[in-house]
Amino acid sequence: MPSFFGHVLASTSLGYAFFPAHVQRRPLLLAALCAVAPDADVLTFRLGIPYESIWGHRGWTHSLAFAFLLGWGVGWFFFRHQSHWFRIAFYLGLVTASHPLLDMLTTGGLGCALWWPFSEERLFFPIQVIQVSPLEVGAFLSKWGAKVFLSEVLWIGLPGAALIAIRFFWRGFLNRLCL
Repeated sequence: MPSFFGHVLASTSLGYAFFPAHVQRRPLLLAALCAVAPDADVLTFRLGIPYESIWGHRGWTHSLAFAFLLGWGVGWFFFRHQSHWFRIAFYLGLVTASHPLLDMLTTGGLGCALWWPFSEERLFFPIQVIQVSPLEVGAFLSKWGAKVFLSEVLWIGLPGAALIAIRFFWRGFLNRLCL
């Protein structure tokens, strides 16, 4: 999996690139929480649930169904009194869905149950370019942690910055056309 930082970087980039009107403290914080929420399933290790179980790590919480339900549920709960709550809910669902999609690009693990409840098959993308993150906090201060950080900058940070830049320049281009 990408690290906590990689998932938050992706959620922030998606917000600035596609939902700039909603880039405010509360939506960004909730987006960051939604982006890392699928990894709450690591708590199942303490319950004796094996990794390969659909209820284990990268199981049902790494599905598009979970992403949709969590994003829309959080969006409705926190923003239902605003006329544009559904846009924020869509953003929150999208950033939650970015989690398993990024995990499917990593170099480790068993894949993600992306299509649960319709299939329990664990999937990876044909290429895995993001270094899998250590689970222990101390390991981030090692050579492995440095490799993860550089991998995330390359495969998450740079594309995220490019999306934001494209959005910025496209908006300026459209503004000049409308004048």
